[in-house]
Amino acid sequence: MPDRELVSGNRQAEDLQFEVGLRPRRLADFTGQSKLKENLEIAIQAARKRGEAMDHVLLYGPPGLGKTTLASIIAEELGVQFTTTSGPVLQKKLDLTGILSNIRLHQVFFIDEIHRLQPDVEEMLYSALEDFRVDILVGVGPGARTHSLPMPKYTAIGATTRQGLVSAPLRGRFGLVLRLDPYSVAELETIVKRSAKLLNVEIEDGAGQELARRCRGTPRIANRLLRRVRDYAEVRADGRITKTVAQKALDLLDVDRYGLDEIDQKIMMTILEKYRGGPVGVGTIAASISEEAETIEEVYEPYLIQLGFLNRTPRGRVATELAYEYFKVKRKRQDGEQPALFS
Repeated sequence: MPDRELVSGNRQAEDLQFEVGLRPRRLADFTGQSKLKENLEIAIQAARKRGEAMDHVLLYGPPGLGKTTLASIIAEELGVQFTTTSGPVLQKKLDLTGILSNIRLHQVFFIDEIHRLQPDVEEMLYSALEDFRVDILVGVGPGARTHSLPMPKYTAIGATTRQGLVSAPLRGRFGLVLRLDPYSVAELETIVKRSAKLLNVEIEDGAGQELARRCRGTPRIANRLLRRVRDYAEVRADGRITKTVAQKALDLLDVDRYGLDEIDQKIMMTILEKYRGGPVGVGTIAASISEEAETIEEVYEPYLIQLGFLNRTPRGRVATELAYEYFKVKRKRQDGEQPALFS
């Protein structure tokens, strides 16, 4: 059975050390996202020229596209300290207060998964972002009073995979709101070759392109696939990654030419064969393949829609004609369904 995490942009604990060594440290070394990079470069240079803290930045987009990497690059380019945390970690106001009280002048403070902040913690963050102060409640009952602690000017960077879950008041306090888009095959091939060089692995052009085509437009998945192919090349070949070696390794992992793995194929075959192409609800699909509905919606479904294999409708998920062709399934007419006028 293939490694499910290959198709997910979510970070796994065992990948952290591997990823850190491959991350670019300067904006010039960051591949892709040209418009976003230009906006950041202007903001960074302006802040350095004025000797001020850079404006707050909100980065959003699918997992694995480089939001955390960009946050660390901004701190590196500004030449300031970098502190990181995440929304789920900040469960109480005191958790945030402890971090904010240690913020230094012009420092970069990164909050990953900012959409998962608790409401009371988020409200406390408002004044820290806009007025650079921390409001602390002293005492209890009728004698309680609010005490404001001033903060030095700093740069907050928030990252989220679901911008729609970030409240409007919080989103409005970020001066730069930037989206990261999936990468092209050419950009991913550049990333794969750079990673292979850092890992001291010899890789052919054709092999790099093969990996780039099968990683769902996500650098994190590209690096994971490279690690698996590198292992295959060392054990089953001479250590050199050729196109043939890459194809055999990826086929062994059940990652097809579009980067679809076993779960993607189960989802599509369930819709195509069991439910005659839909419409079918995501909860029904999840029960049919023993997978979580949220996982299907957040990890697998967006890429299937992007490829044009699946449509979301008010009645449920519907397979497209392209899906019937790719998966070689003959379309079955629904009971009582009339033939299309222009079919």
